[in-house]
Amino acid sequence: MVTDLKTIPLFPLGQTLFPQGAIDLKIFEVRYLDMIKDCVSKNSSFGIVTLDQGTEVTVAGQESVIFMPTGTIAEITYFDAPQPSLFYIKCQGGQRFRVHHSQRQKNGLWMGEVEFIKDDLNTEIQPEHQKLADDVGKIIASLQRKGVREDQMPFVQPYQLDQCGWVANRWCEILPLTPAQKHHLLSVENPQIRLDLVKELIEEMTGQSQ
Repeated sequence: MVTDLKTIPLFPLGQTLFPQGAIDLKIFEVRYLDMIKDCVSKNSSFGIVTLDQGTEVTVAGQESVIFMPTGTIAEITYFDAPQPSLFYIKCQGGQRFRVHHSQRQKNGLWMGEVEFIKDDLNTEIQPEHQKLADDVGKIIASLQRKGVREDQMPFVQPYQLDQCGWVANRWCEILPLTPAQKHHLLSVENPQIRLDLVKELIEEMTGQSQ
């Protein structure tokens, strides 16, 4: 029985946040406006979980929302409130977690009892994965040459191109994968195995060995 659980607010989304990843959100629903105001005032975070069924925005008469059990902490790095009913935020992916129990509050906000997953161990890139790391480096260099500002880059520094987990997570973000595929990769705890799976997916998509 897991006893070390923490209760956090959950934000079901159609996209998956990975550790050290970046995500921009426009907040306009009351339940999430209140959640973000609370997070900003308390300097706390919330959890992003991947939708399996339903929609991000509440729709009258819609089928129930179902989300996948593994999620990622979203740490707010930028907050702007151009008007009381509209927030723009930027978040960075933190620690992963598993949802053991969740409940929808009266205001529609989901709260979850979660167990945190240990961060990826430092696992250096092996020769068979070097091209995957090099290709992510080329994407970064290309954007830098084009003058893309740091806060507009799809990846957040520090760029850990020598680490299996970091490289795997960046590929998980940019590959055209299904929500179920992304969730499965997020759930893989061994970073080298996660990168192996990414390599296999790319080979299937391109018909070429990486």
